[in-house]
Order: sequence, then structure tokens, then C-alpha cells
Amino acid sequence: MDYERIKKTAEGYRADMTRFLRAMISHPSESCQEKEVVACIKAEMEKLGFDSVEVDGLGNVIGWMGEGEKIIALDSHIDTVGVGNRDNWTHDPYEGLETDEIIYGRGASDQEGGMASAVYGARIMKDLGLIPAGYKIMVVGSVQEEDCDGMCWQYIVNKGHPECREKIEFVISTEPTDGGIYRGHRGRMEIRVDVKGVSCHGSAPERGDNAIYKMADILQDVRALNENPADDTVQIKGLVKMLDPAYNPDHFEDARFLGRGSCTTSQIFFTSPSRCAVADSCSISIDRRMTAGETWDSCLDEIRNLPHVKQYGEDVKVSMYMYDRPSWTGEVYETESYFPTWINKETSAHVQALVDAHHALFGEKRIGAAGAMSLRERPLIDKWTFSTNGVAIQGRYGIPCVGFGPGAENQAHAPNEITWKDDLVTCAALYAAVPGFYKEENKTGDVSQFRAGRTDNHIR
Repeated sequence: MDYERIKKTAEGYRADMTRFLRAMISHPSESCQEKEVVACIKAEMEKLGFDSVEVDGLGNVIGWMGEGEKIIALDSHIDTVGVGNRDNWTHDPYEGLETDEIIYGRGASDQEGGMASAVYGARIMKDLGLIPAGYKIMVVGSVQEEDCDGMCWQYIVNKGHPECREKIEFVISTEPTDGGIYRGHRGRMEIRVDVKGVSCHGSAPERGDNAIYKMADILQDVRALNENPADDTVQIKGLVKMLDPAYNPDHFEDARFLGRGSCTTSQIFFTSPSRCAVADSCSISIDRRMTAGETWDSCLDEIRNLPHVKQYGEDVKVSMYMYDRPSWTGEVYETESYFPTWINKETSAHVQALVDAHHALFGEKRIGAAGAMSLRERPLIDKWTFSTNGVAIQGRYGIPCVGFGPGAENQAHAPNEITWKDDLVTCAALYAAVPGFYKEENKTGDVSQFRAGRTDNHIR
């Protein structure tokens, strides 16, 4: 394999990747509104000579290169979050402003930059004959990840291309990795707490039962669960306990790699007959990040066992959200808002393929533009802080998944989001080289170091 030729070819596509990324940014594409950016990506794939391009029933855009039966896939979610307070942006978030070094706009790092590198990485494979015999390359622009991570791949595996589950050797997630190779991340779930009350006239609140006051007590318990230590000085032992072998004997080392779990109240709702009445219900949403050793039911039980949840008894209901929002095509794929934790073994064949490719092309340390390097003084092999489509790819289905993508995690969901042009080139080169480094004879039956179990809801 001619490494210098791969890098030179990737560099030759720098301007094309920049143009393509700016075009994607120019199409606002929040979850369930990706139609225009899908058309943009489909047109780019067709222009670059992909062997076939399709849009599935959910609205994912998929391009194919090669003729073999076995599949190496690259995944990029193409939806974005909104812009939030427009006053926090110094430039138009949908202009795709560029300088010599960066591209600016919503989706630059999270995560349309990954799509640009993946599409051109596949083109480089075709240019240089790098697709191994018996393989084909699957480049996925997936939808609705920001709303419900991994649901897009549940659709692909169960409805769109069910044969993929057996044929995919591994998936590269192109989510931003700050120049690192990421082998897992914490899981998450979305929990709802509902509290009942009894309304009355606000002039005599003692006649009613204020649901907001009851929820206020529960909110302090939720905060304590996240912030407390795990010693005997507190009634509610904090989530940091899962880093301690006394509480997590089987998985504390994996938990220390991923980082502790967390919880935060993300939304609050209420009902009341009027502004001069006692509230008769109150509800909250909890964003729960799960480390190794935590399960969906243990997280629900943790909330159910909080002191004030128990105190208010049958007036409190703790449940997990379901997701059923229609995609841009109108398709509804209902699933639970549970996203399993996963970690790869560092020695697994697909992780080592990326490591070997990086060593051959760029060396043993993270690289990047000068402006990015303050973020990259970490080991080459690491993990994400946030969640990705890997929660379904490997978390649900055990399909090997590994991450390497342009941009930075700290740009995700932030105003004035940017990515670096150097990253686009680096990632496209590595994607093109990886198939040649994958040693199928080294793959094992289970590449997972840790993988959380599914629920008992019979959701595929």
C-alpha cells in the first residue's frame, strides 16, 4: 500500500470536501427535517461515481462502492440540533463560512464533516483500488440521531437491509473524535417522573396538594444522586459509586475507562387550572448517562428508591420514554429511549485496523491543525463523552463499531461550531486505507469488552 499516494490523493480532494461540507451546512437539517441535505448528499455520491445510491424508507441515504458480499460501513448522522439563541453566533450558522483553516456553521463538527470525509474516503478507495476482493463499502448518511441515537440503524438492520447484520464486518462511526480512535462510550436513557397533586384555589393552598412542591423535593434527591459522594456521610449515595469495586465488582475498571454515570433534570412540565390555583401535576425528564455495570432497570430503580419518591408513594410514577416521531419521509419507527453502553476490546481486529492505518499514515499520536492541538493531548485510543449511533450498531446488535471522525466533541451543540479542513483530509485518507489493514483472520466471536443488556420490552 502506497501511504504517500493515499495522503496525496486525499489532499487533492481538500477543496471538494470543503465545498461539499459547506453545501450540507447550507441546508438546515434538524432531526426529521433532513430532506434537503439528503438530496445534497445523494447528488454528491452520484457525481463521484458510487456504484449505487439509495434513500431508504426512513430517509437514510446510503451509497455503495464495490461488488463483494462482505461489508465495511462508514456511518455519519446528517441531522443537527438547532442553533439556539441566534445572538450567540457571530456569523450565519448556515452560511458555511470558511477560512484557510476552518469551516464554520451548524453541523461542521457534529456531524456533517464526517459525511464529507466518508464520501470522499470511499471515492479514494475506488481511485486507488483499495477495496479488497470480496468486500463492498457502505456509506450511510443516517437521520434522526440527535432525536434518538441509533434508531436509524435499528431501521437499517430490521427493515431496510436486514442482511447487513450478518454481512457487516465492522462500522466506522465518523462522529468527531478530536483526532483519536474511540472504542466505546457510556450509554444513556431518558427517564420521566410524573407526580400527582390536587388543585384548589390559590387563596387557600392548604386545601390542595401541590404537585410542584412534591416535585421540588424529588428534584433535590435527583441532584444529590448526581453530586453526592458514595460514603456513609450521605443518605443518597452518588453515582460515583460505580467506580468503586465495592459497588461494581465486575465492571469498575470499565467504568473508570468510560467515566462515571450522571443524571440531570433536563425538562419540567406542570398542569394547573390557572395561575391562581395549586398545581395538580408536575413532571420532569431526566437525562441519565450510564457507565459500565449500570442497567436500564437499575437506573429506573435508583429513581424509584429516592427518599421523596418513596415518601410520595403511589402519587409518583417513574418510567422510560418511548420515541415515535415521524421521519422526514413520514415513516414511524417506534422504539424505547434506551441506548446501551458499549466498549470494544482494544485488541479486536477492527480497532487494530484503524490503529495500524493511523500508525502507517500519521504516526502514533493524535494530529491536527495547530488550532486543534490543545484538544488532542490524550492517548490515541480513547472513548467519547457523548453518545453515538454505536448504541444500536454495537450496543444492541453486537456489530463491531469503532470511531474516528473530523472535528471536536466540544463543538457539538455549541454556538459558533467549527471543524478543521485538515481533519477532513486526515479522515478521508485513513478511511481509504483501513480496509487494507483489516485482518479478518484475527477477528473473534465477541469483540465487546462490555455491552449492556437490552430491556424486556421486546423492542428490536
